[in-house]
Amino acid sequence: MGKRPLVRRRGRGGMQFRATTTGKLFPAKYPNYGLTEKHEGLVIDLVHERGRDVPLAKVRFEDGSISLIPAVIGTKVGSKIQFGLKAEISDGNVISIQNIPDGTIVCNLEKHFGDGGSIIKSAGTNSTVFSHGEDGVTIKLASGKFTTLNPKNRAMIGTLAGGGVEERPFMRAGMKWRRFRSKGRKYPIVRGVAQAAYVHPHGGGRHQHVGQSSTVSRNAPPGAKVGSIAARKTGRARIKKRD
Repeated sequence: MGKRPLVRRRGRGGMQFRATTTGKLFPAKYPNYGLTEKHEGLVIDLVHERGRDVPLAKVRFEDGSISLIPAVIGTKVGSKIQFGLKAEISDGNVISIQNIPDGTIVCNLEKHFGDGGSIIKSAGTNSTVFSHGEDGVTIKLASGKFTTLNPKNRAMIGTLAGGGVEERPFMRAGMKWRRFRSKGRKYPIVRGVAQAAYVHPHGGGRHQHVGQSSTVSRNAPPGAKVGSIAARKTGRARIKKRD
């Protein structure tokens, strides 16, 4: 009997492949305030959550409630955050995008009103309020694409902190394993030709070579569905020289 490939075992799921829940804090969302309410909060601490590169600001509002909100660049203990329909256009404040001028840098936007912020939440990212129209507010995302959102949706002014954290090299394999483990990602990645024949369809032989076509059908059985799956073309595109 052969052994199931690692990709197939991960696809089936299991506790050993899931992102860890140890070190996770309360969900980083906006408080569930009404659209017309206006509140002011004080940053009482900056905390780190495992698997999240953005530092979280622990904000205490005047009603005594405490929320964890992704921090923007410049946030520090003692900073004040305004939360409301018409707050000041200042870094860290949370405002409805209908009241944010065009060209303003924002982050942590709500995809649907009341979800507490669900897009543009990665470290060092931001988006731009592009235009206001009858069908909604157009946002230019970090990827360069455009999306139109409900004018009531809220966003935070500024750029999220923690940018450049992935540019730091890993000095040891163990550190990289722990980082990938906290995010539920696969590491290390082993080539199929480097494995044994009973572990992977590309394995075995006296040399590290596939030994067969690496393009497989979309309807191939799970044990053989490795390589270039349903590829229309493979190899490097060659440009013909003109005479």
